[in-house]
Amino acid sequence: MTAPIERPSLRKSVGLVGVVTFGAGTAIGVSIFSILQPTAQVAGSGLLAAIGVAALPMLVFAVAYAYLGSALPVSGASYEWPTRFIHPGVGFIIAWLRIVSNVGALTILSQVMISYLGMVFPVPLKPAMALAITAVFALNYVGVSMAAKVQAQLMALLLIILAIFVATGLPHFDPVLVGNPLDTPPLAILAVVPLMITLFLGIESAVEIGEEVRDARRNVPIGIALAIGLTALVYGLVALTALGLVGPATLAASQAPLLDAAKVVLGDLAVPLIVGAACFSIVKSMNAATLTFSRSLFAMGRNGALPRAIGTIHPRFGTPHRAILLGYACAMSGLLLPPSLIFLLLAVNVPTMLKYMACSYSATVVARRHPELHQRSQLRLSRPAVVAVGYAGVVCALLVGVFGVEADPRPYLLVGGWLLVGLAYWFLKGRRDCADQAMRALAE
Repeated sequence: MTAPIERPSLRKSVGLVGVVTFGAGTAIGVSIFSILQPTAQVAGSGLLAAIGVAALPMLVFAVAYAYLGSALPVSGASYEWPTRFIHPGVGFIIAWLRIVSNVGALTILSQVMISYLGMVFPVPLKPAMALAITAVFALNYVGVSMAAKVQAQLMALLLIILAIFVATGLPHFDPVLVGNPLDTPPLAILAVVPLMITLFLGIESAVEIGEEVRDARRNVPIGIALAIGLTALVYGLVALTALGLVGPATLAASQAPLLDAAKVVLGDLAVPLIVGAACFSIVKSMNAATLTFSRSLFAMGRNGALPRAIGTIHPRFGTPHRAILLGYACAMSGLLLPPSLIFLLLAVNVPTMLKYMACSYSATVVARRHPELHQRSQLRLSRPAVVAVGYAGVVCALLVGVFGVEADPRPYLLVGGWLLVGLAYWFLKGRRDCADQAMRALAE
């Protein structure tokens, strides 16, 4: 009788601070530098209320993720949970579509960062984007511990810069410019919620490295809660300060609203400060996105959904090096996508909402059918409460996912085409696996 093969394990090198900075570091990114203009145009100072409203569905998703993340911490969680609790085909399709989502996210981040740098000195767009993508994948190749340290340092630098903006701006705050955010018509506030949701996307990213988190059943739910609180606080203070300095009308007409607001109190110093903040913010978001992307591919390779060679671990660095290299090749293909931010944002948003939907439903399955896992969760909710949260997450994800069809249908065509390719691969692979099993049975 042969001994069971021990599955290689990833190195546990991320603590509570790493969980918080990966979550908040992913969320506090490019959106804060681009979202003020369109939301001020539609909702005026009501954008402050919209931040709170947009946080509600993300809070629902975060509760589901925290529940599952403490009950069953695994790497590639958004693939593993639907695979185990819904169907392997569902887990595969979610992870397959996330390839589009992750490529789109890395393309957006690198494109906006290079555009900001171009405000200081001329930079060739595509070559510089390729260099930025290469750098973050190289960082993740040598170890998640190193990536977590860099993430924490970039997060600290960003928060320092934003704190300078808030600290210098609030003494000049003019409440007359802001008015009463609650005077904004409710429909106008709701109209910008789909845009505001992008402020919080990725808040749950630390669950994707669950196997690499020390004491994950404690640190994952606490870290997600702290990340949501930190993200909402940062966004609220920055938006409030910007509104109090220049007012919603100026923000609505500006191509660089945060920069224009900072110039009121910082003058020429605002350019390097805000451009620096944008670059720090985007680099750390790219770092977190790279890490979660590669772990999803690693989980698919380890389980056989993709070639098993992708699920191997580097003997020295303890990282899924082949999954990282595959993710890098996919990310570089994003340089061929259309440069429209609306197109890219929707290409990210649609697969992400499907991921949230599947994981929220997975939480209901665990609560209803797996009492032993329910007992392991550090999030002390009753089973009916978890089921209610899970179904609420499904509904929220569905509604948010379809909001962007009228803005640009091309991303939906892209996601639909990639879905058909994934389904074809899945069924062909299934037939091949069945044929291999039949051949082995005949040989025996």
